[in-house]
Amino acid sequence: MSNLPIVPFLIVFPMIVALFMLLIPVNEKANRVRNTIAYFSAVLIMGGVAVLIFQWGMNGFRTMDLFKHTETVDQLTLLGEVVLMIVVTFLAFKYQRAWIAILSIVPTLAIGYLELYGPKSKSIEAMTRVRVDHLSVLMCVIVGIIGSLIIIYAVGYMHGYHHYVHSWVEDRRNYFFMILFLFLGAMFGFVLSDSLTWIQLFWETTSVCSFLLIGYTREEIAIQNSFRALWMNLLGGCALTAGIIYFDYLAKSLSFRDLVDYALLHRGSAMIPVALIAFAALTKAAQLPFSTWLLGAMVAPTPSSALLHSATMVKAGIYVLFRLAPAMSGTTTGMMISFAGGFTFLAASFMAIAQSDGKKVLAMSTISNLGLMVACAGVGTPETIWAGVFLMIFHAVSKSLLFQDVGATENSLGTRDVEEMHGLLYRLPMLAICMFIGIAGMFLAPFGMLISKWSALRAAVDENNIILVLMVVFGSATTSFYWTKWLGKIIASTNEGPVRDITKLNEKISILIHTVMMIALCVLVPVLTTSYVQPLLAEMFTSSKNAQVLPTSILYILVLLIVFVFLAPAIAYVFSKNMKANQKLAYMSGINTGKNDAFTDSFGEEKKLQLSNFYFKDVFGQRKIMLPCQLVTFTVIVVMFCVILGGAL
Repeated sequence: MSNLPIVPFLIVFPMIVALFMLLIPVNEKANRVRNTIAYFSAVLIMGGVAVLIFQWGMNGFRTMDLFKHTETVDQLTLLGEVVLMIVVTFLAFKYQRAWIAILSIVPTLAIGYLELYGPKSKSIEAMTRVRVDHLSVLMCVIVGIIGSLIIIYAVGYMHGYHHYVHSWVEDRRNYFFMILFLFLGAMFGFVLSDSLTWIQLFWETTSVCSFLLIGYTREEIAIQNSFRALWMNLLGGCALTAGIIYFDYLAKSLSFRDLVDYALLHRGSAMIPVALIAFAALTKAAQLPFSTWLLGAMVAPTPSSALLHSATMVKAGIYVLFRLAPAMSGTTTGMMISFAGGFTFLAASFMAIAQSDGKKVLAMSTISNLGLMVACAGVGTPETIWAGVFLMIFHAVSKSLLFQDVGATENSLGTRDVEEMHGLLYRLPMLAICMFIGIAGMFLAPFGMLISKWSALRAAVDENNIILVLMVVFGSATTSFYWTKWLGKIIASTNEGPVRDITKLNEKISILIHTVMMIALCVLVPVLTTSYVQPLLAEMFTSSKNAQVLPTSILYILVLLIVFVFLAPAIAYVFSKNMKANQKLAYMSGINTGKNDAFTDSFGEEKKLQLSNFYFKDVFGQRKIMLPCQLVTFTVIVVMFCVILGGAL
């Protein structure tokens, strides 16, 4: 029996709820029932994560290997693989994309043969299937807390989505919430599994969930984008399967931890499965040349963008790379991964400049920041993982916040174009303030993401990785450029009246909790470092005493700066709210009409003043530079694989 009985609950309970969600019909009365179940289930999942932490703490916060004799569950996982294969094959033939079914059929048959007829591992019965440690618990917190808040948010959002924004889309909320809960269960299974066959099942499940949600509207563009996401993620699944089979051939083991230990001891041919699984992680983390699937995923409703495509699912790839980091350190595989990540960070930052669609900016920023995490994993030292872990924490919270905020803003304004958010602070104050904090958290000093990027840069300098240093420097500078443009639009003065905020209470609760979490995380960086991240590094590396890139004293100074960041404007507001202002009219190449928003030109015609950003679409647009960037990373990956195979053989 497990010493952590909450583990099966976290995996199975969301899947049971998913079934109930599907069975509840779509009508006004049933929707209220579904909403109640969604709220209650989300709270239970968050409570389950708290219980997991408590039970783990009662066992000394040590690494725990659980569930040894699970033959029945192993058979169920194989059945799950077959079900997923049938679903993918059916939909691929239905939409005349039969070739995609091959990417599901081949790995499923290979895993099935391995489990039923392949060479039995020398310790297959004694092998543990679940591993609980600092990294897996951290992922459970991200999945459980952020994911549950997004589901709470989704209840109100989907009402507005179907009644105010996309009333022409068929209301399939039962289907939508089923996929969300199924995804949560799969993610818990993924991050808690040590069995590579279990990991493969949950990996494929998250890929299929993403595919189904992207195609939610059933528009042609949604179907096209959903199948692009599917085949790219299934391609990664094929690489994962190949890595599992090859490692079982080498070491007669199906344990993820054994894979890392074996690669550390043997190198050579042992790096082939590491490289294959790392390649799979690149597809899941939407790194170049596979980034287009994440951009296409933005056609899905905002909750799925927040949950699957920013806060949690794409972190599955980062999680795998963090697990592999000790084995990749100083190897050709590590060089391949760090270059792919660093180049993606730089290229996606440039492409984000040319975007005015809020969700696309967030998508490009997500790809970019995931690239920096990937680069940290590729270098594979305690210092870079220290930076990467904090990048993952802050990114999960801030991007979930921003996606939810942009979705609520779109429901109220009828658009998510950044240019239409001019003066949002005066039109939708609550949403604007939360959006400001979310954006500030992504790039402004002294917020957490900047601390993490600073740490990544410092670690790259210490490793003498000049190419990565240049990518981090220029990528960070470009990041500041597009975030500053967005911030400027939010706080710009406007004479337009306030807009009716149709954001529902549950949406506001989720957004405000995320905002508070963002600020709290910044303040708690020193505490998190000493109490959690340092023990995490000690589990991963034999020598990580000096893994912290920034001294604790500097971290406390940054916390003090955060206090002043919020204190200064508060004091200014208190002392200035009753002051009499003598406003001067601005010069606008003509006679000011008196409201600072229009002027009379030399022909006597009144023209409205419009302030807009420049997006350099002809220079950095996705159509201009995406293909060349894909070719660069594809070439590097192919060359690196040739080098890895050459060294192994």
